[in-house]
This record gives sequence, C-alpha cells and structure tokens, in this order.
Amino acid sequence: MYRTSDYDFTLPADRIAQIPADPRDASRLMVLDRASGSISHRTFRDLGDIIPPGDVLVLNTTRVFRARLLGTRDGSGAPAEVLLLKAHGDARYEALVRPGGKLGPGRVITVSPELSVEVEQVTERRTRIVRLRTALAVDLAIDRYGHVPLPPYVTRADTPIDADRYQTVYARERGSVAAPTAGLHFTPGILATLAHRGVERADVVLHIGAGTFKPVETDDPSEHRMHEEWYSVPPETARAVAAARGRGARVWAVGTTTARTLESAASADGHVTAGSGETRLFIRPPFAWKAVDRLITNFHLPRSTLLMLVAAFAGYDLTMRAYREAVESGYRFFSYGDAMLVT
Repeated sequence: MYRTSDYDFTLPADRIAQIPADPRDASRLMVLDRASGSISHRTFRDLGDIIPPGDVLVLNTTRVFRARLLGTRDGSGAPAEVLLLKAHGDARYEALVRPGGKLGPGRVITVSPELSVEVEQVTERRTRIVRLRTALAVDLAIDRYGHVPLPPYVTRADTPIDADRYQTVYARERGSVAAPTAGLHFTPGILATLAHRGVERADVVLHIGAGTFKPVETDDPSEHRMHEEWYSVPPETARAVAAARGRGARVWAVGTTTARTLESAASADGHVTAGSGETRLFIRPPFAWKAVDRLITNFHLPRSTLLMLVAAFAGYDLTMRAYREAVESGYRFFSYGDAMLVT
C-alpha cells in the first residue's frame, strides 16, 4: 500500500504557473499510454486529432464565483479575509476566515460600505458560518466586491484577466471556489472541432470546494477525510455514457472533478445513474474504475488527493515517472499550468 510520502516530489518554484497560457490551447500536453508505458509530448490544440469519433467527452460545467472577500475587522481595523465555501440559505455561508484566531462568533468584517460579514459560529472542522449583511442582492454584492479565488500557490493579486481565464469557456452553474483546471485549456474552436469530428459532448456538475487544495497530512492516505462536494449527473449524460458502453466507445473525463462525479454515480457494472448528491469519494490506488476510460488533467500538488487519483488511473510508477519528466522538461504546474492526457 502506498503511503502519502510516496507521492512527494521536488518542484522548483519557477515551475508553478503564475499566469495562464495565451491562448488557452497553447498549453503543452503530455500524453501517457497506459498500455505501453510510453510518454509523448504534444500541445493541447492537438486534442482534436487525438479523440476518436464516437467517443464521449464529459465536462464539468461548474462556474467559479468571486468567493474571496477582503475587508477589515471591527474595532481594530486590521485586515481580514473571508473565503465563502458553500451557501447555507440566502445570506449565510460556510467560510474559511483569516486570521482564524481573531474571528470568532460575533466578529464583523467590513468589506465595503455596502457589504459586511458577521461570524455566527465555528463548525467542528474549524470553518465558520457567516452572514452577509447587505442591502443588495447577495449574489450581486459578492460579484461587485468579491475577488477571484485564485489558489494559494498563485502568489499575486487577482486581476481582471483572471475573471475570464480562471473560468472555463463552458462554465454555467455558479458554485465553485476553484476552477476545474483541466477545462481551462479548452477553446470554443477545440470544442467545435471535436463536435465536427463526431465526438459527443456530455456535461456534469461538481462544485469544487477549498478541500481540493488541502494536502493529505496523514501518512496513511486512508485516514484522510475528504470534504463533501455537491454533484449532479443529468439524465442525458447518463444516457450518453450508457450508449457509449453499448457501442464500445470510450468515455473521456475532463479533469479529476469530472472523474470523481462519474465514479460517484457509477454502479459496480459501470452503469451511471442520473441524479445529484454529495460525494466524499477519495480515489487512490488501488481503485476499480467503472465509468472513466480516458483522463485529461493538469499537474497537481505533491501529496495531494488529486495526484493520488491520477496514480490510481495511470498507475503509480507511470504517474511518478511522468511527473519527474515534466519537471525536467520544463512543464508548467498546477491550475494555470500544462495538461496531461492518460489513454
């Protein structure tokens, strides 16, 4: 059994992408062949030549909202930060706050004259339940005064460019605090090319929480507790997957979130059931894949659940060899970085 330390690797700081590729599909694409163990190098715009006609490409259409609120603490005027995670009614959210030790129940953070945040309670997992005070519609207040919730390894402030680029071109359903980053490489042109070639598109939703960035801190991965995330599989997507199975076509998951959604909704025989719910599914070796045949993903953090998921799909040895080669070859890592395709 693999330990968390087995998923560690050394990554020079200059390999962590701070800005997105321009254009989106200019990202590099490392292609892993599980059957042969080979690794090859392409660019993402080659994807239209790689996916065969008749296969199904499944996308996560979640939309990132401006979940990061910056303000000042009542009384002291010192800086404070609130990261909204999940709505609990019209004006209440579960949130992460900083500095945590200073923001207990009753404290108020002023974001603007039109928006303040009151801490109501501390949860068992040390997040907060907060209430947004505003005369505006709550979503409007968040959109007006919130910031793009760039991940912590992007060490700059968000800019207007991030409002566009830290969002997939097919994003629809508002609810994520992190982008499904494998999808950031897609352009309308690539999607049109794939459709013209006869690749079928299907959609799911999984709203990504801050837990996606949480490292595994236990040496035994089985002791790590995943945060729950809400997902939905529409009936037409379940039908598309079933039809693909029936004709011998492949199902391509765009991103670890899509893979987790499909596997959360799949029975032991690979049948994907339409519906919605919350998942804590932690995919790591060994794992019996039921619904996903191909995976498109980014390069992930050391010791992360996302890296473990890739290892469960590609195999541990091939995955870690690919990561070493990516570092040596100058690939760009993490959310704004390059892509990997596992066949």
